[in-house]
Amino acid sequence: MNKENLRILIVDDDDSFLLLMTRILKDEGYTVKGLSDPVDALGVLDSFSPALVISDLKMPVMDGISFMQEAKKSRELDFIMITAFATVETAVEAMKLGAADYITKPLHDPDQLRMAVRKIFERQFLINENTLLKSALAVGVPGLDIVFAGMEHVLDAVKNVAKGDTTVMLLGETGTGKTLVSKIIHHLSGRKGLFVDINCAAIPETLLESEMFGHEKGAFTGAISLKKGRFELADEGTILLDEISEMSPGLQAKFLRVLQERTFERLGSMNTMKTGARVIAATNRDLKKMVAEGRFREDLFYRLNIFPITLPPLRERIDQIGTISRYITDAVSLRLGAGARTISDASLKAMKDYSWPGNIRELENVIERAIIVSKGPELEIAVAGTGTGRQDAGKGTAPDLKSLEKDAINDALSRCGGNRKAAALELGISLRSLHYKIKEYGLK
Repeated sequence: MNKENLRILIVDDDDSFLLLMTRILKDEGYTVKGLSDPVDALGVLDSFSPALVISDLKMPVMDGISFMQEAKKSRELDFIMITAFATVETAVEAMKLGAADYITKPLHDPDQLRMAVRKIFERQFLINENTLLKSALAVGVPGLDIVFAGMEHVLDAVKNVAKGDTTVMLLGETGTGKTLVSKIIHHLSGRKGLFVDINCAAIPETLLESEMFGHEKGAFTGAISLKKGRFELADEGTILLDEISEMSPGLQAKFLRVLQERTFERLGSMNTMKTGARVIAATNRDLKKMVAEGRFREDLFYRLNIFPITLPPLRERIDQIGTISRYITDAVSLRLGAGARTISDASLKAMKDYSWPGNIRELENVIERAIIVSKGPELEIAVAGTGTGRQDAGKGTAPDLKSLEKDAINDALSRCGGNRKAAALELGISLRSLHYKIKEYGLK
């Protein structure tokens, strides 16, 4: 969900409150327009085309309910109403007349606004996703069948575990789709709360605990206000802890308590909070080996490893690359407004002969790049590491996958002039993973 494409119109005659809400939502990445006059707001509905309107209930020129009813005459719009605490009953009445939610002012916690907006956009996304799925099915293009092409056993496992609250461990190389599969588990579960993810490798160790559990104002230097953590935001939903192997030993112990007792405290607080969030952990590392080496807690490993699901690398379902590539090509072409594109037979053969160390993420990057530079409707796909592909397997011994990966990284670094960030982007892997591989293979 690209937040820049989500337009929010805010209407409130209180200029200071209008400025506060506008700043909060712009900082979240949304495109926001703030107006103090509901009549002016009606005039910009066509040109601004908001996906959501946030309106005060009491305004001198036109009250919020009248404004909402007038705006809804020309288009379907979701409304969040703003009300003073003393007039919550009026907000409830507004919801009966078509508002999706309400918030109270003064706004003591910015997360109240953030969460109200996020819930509405997630609901819109699910409705649109369901409509697209129905349209796709009508023309014979599958949905989950594409995601799980060549790994139907994984789809069976996902369907079996989705409805409960069992902790799930997703295993697989970088780029195999662990985040996407975790979102599918969440949506199939029907859980009422949000899907929230956190990358344990992307956040500094000193901040990760605060991100997970939140903090009170003044809990540490720089904690200028209360902050809700990801577990609190997920509530009764799902929380994905990606790259769980990178969590420090101290934080592993605290996280183990959450799994065992379903409770936690914000940093700087003595109040114990409960969580109903379902936990999904993901990693591309061998946790059993890390346990044996003393780098990962054994008790935490067994708490997480209740229902492990391993996602195979793309090279192990290479016979499905045509199906997957066509779907990605159609989706990316639609997103870029590039018109219909097809992949040439020669390119498809080369793609089948390549080992894809970056997996689906690398495939998506290669196809998007080809669409951008293509001069006609047929794509010529240039895969990394020419001559390092699977075709060598038919000439005697199977290729050494580590050698293939090393060659692919070398080639990408060479093409990018040694720029590691650009090479990681081309390979479809994280910069952290690339640094690790360069060190592992002793590359310059």
